[in-house]
Amino acid sequence: MTPLLALLGAALCSLTASAEVVPLGDFNLQAIAGKWYLIGFATNAQWFVTRKATMKMGTAMLTPTAEGDLDLSYSSLSSDGSCWRKNNVAKKTDAPGQFTYVSQRWGSVNDMRVVDAKYDEYALVHTTKKKNGEISTVTKLYGRGEEVGANVMEKFRQLALEAGTLPENIVFLPKNAECPAA
Repeated sequence: MTPLLALLGAALCSLTASAEVVPLGDFNLQAIAGKWYLIGFATNAQWFVTRKATMKMGTAMLTPTAEGDLDLSYSSLSSDGSCWRKNNVAKKTDAPGQFTYVSQRWGSVNDMRVVDAKYDEYALVHTTKKKNGEISTVTKLYGRGEEVGANVMEKFRQLALEAGTLPENIVFLPKNAECPAA
């Protein structure tokens, strides 16, 4: 019984921490546009725990739409030479820097928040995902280049920990070749 209570307590703390994640107050949609490298990834989701050792850096293209939404295109080169790609359109909300979308690939409902950004260097993004009654969080570190400074890596680590991610599930992805243009 005690392990179950501990697990429920940890889950509740994780949900509470996630609910307190506030989007960047002075978010700039046009400044976030362009190519980003996915440098850091953090989540306690089971799919990640089993695959994190094989994950590598990928690239994201963020493109603002005329309506103020954000087109998200992500790609990562697999070890077999194939490209893993996903695309979503994140709809703006009333809060600048906060978007919602339903994953076309996984069917999850996502609340994505740009939490911190220095647009020519890095962006920290926190997403709460809901699917079949289950809730998980993902914290991502994007960089304009393949590397960011130690202080930015620490900001990412702290944000992930505050969101309830276990330290062993906070990963800095190894560099990887890029997918050819689709």
